[in-house]
Amino acid sequence: MSILITGGGGFIGQCLGAALMVDPAVKSLLLTDVAKPSTPSLPKGQTKSCTVSTTAADLTKLEDCQALLNTGLTHVYLLHGIMSGAAEANLELGLAVNVDSMRNVLDTLRKVQPGIRVIFPSSLAVFGQTPQDFVVDENTMPLPQSSYGAQKYISETLLNDYSRRGLLDGIVVRLPTIIVRPGKPSGAASSFCSGIIREPLNKEKSVLPVSTSLKLWVCSTRTVIRNLLIARDVPHEALASSSRVVNLPGITVTVQEMLDALVSIGGKQALDLVENKHDETIERIVGSWPAKFDVGRAVQLGFQTDGPLERTFQEYLDDFASQG
Repeated sequence: MSILITGGGGFIGQCLGAALMVDPAVKSLLLTDVAKPSTPSLPKGQTKSCTVSTTAADLTKLEDCQALLNTGLTHVYLLHGIMSGAAEANLELGLAVNVDSMRNVLDTLRKVQPGIRVIFPSSLAVFGQTPQDFVVDENTMPLPQSSYGAQKYISETLLNDYSRRGLLDGIVVRLPTIIVRPGKPSGAASSFCSGIIREPLNKEKSVLPVSTSLKLWVCSTRTVIRNLLIARDVPHEALASSSRVVNLPGITVTVQEMLDALVSIGGKQALDLVENKHDETIERIVGSWPAKFDVGRAVQLGFQTDGPLERTFQEYLDDFASQG
């Protein structure tokens, strides 16, 4: 396999790149981003089994796409994008990165490498407000209540149509909110989901902008990476007769349950570092996302389910605590 990851400088791009680097089925791996990304760090105790290269590319420019994608690729992961809060704050930037660049990439691929497997991680933000206990599946009509969700849905529709026509072999995997991400807060409206765990475990203050009763659909980093690897290998025949969209497994939790799990891992002193400071815009965006999903199709296709919050938080400490 010869694999490209766009958005390769981001957190998930780096984690996915590290997993692919040690996969003996992968011959070459290329990561790209607006700024040249770092080469991912190898998983502890493992050795690289492929050639790895990185490059800078502005995918909003068609010429950059054409130069990048004419390289004998077999698989492309489309991880680049402007996150939810930033896309809501800057419509033009969100359209350029989340829509125009996707059109550039897909149109280039269908001409130079027709039939290539394209994995597009989308978002539960494509859905609108749902009743508190409404269970979403792949037949639920998306009705985004944010520009980010609308932009993701546009790209989903385009890839699904190109796959229907046989131009590409796409799979759209809608990700739960990923916790806990290391590093600094991002432009995502859901960034607080990691912040209220990451910062207190690092003995730093954090702000909680939403009510503790808010329900969320979340997943650990390890499970998301495993499922992105599985998405690469789902047989074409398993997707060809129906929609290319799959809602990936996660778990439904309240913010209060997240805080309770924080106490079990970090003690009450960690909880004391979380400050309630309501932000109506963030609550409106995140509160419009559904929190319960029927993932029967995902399980049938071989995707893995997630574990309890305490395990997720411990995995974060095991994998990323050394990064501060």
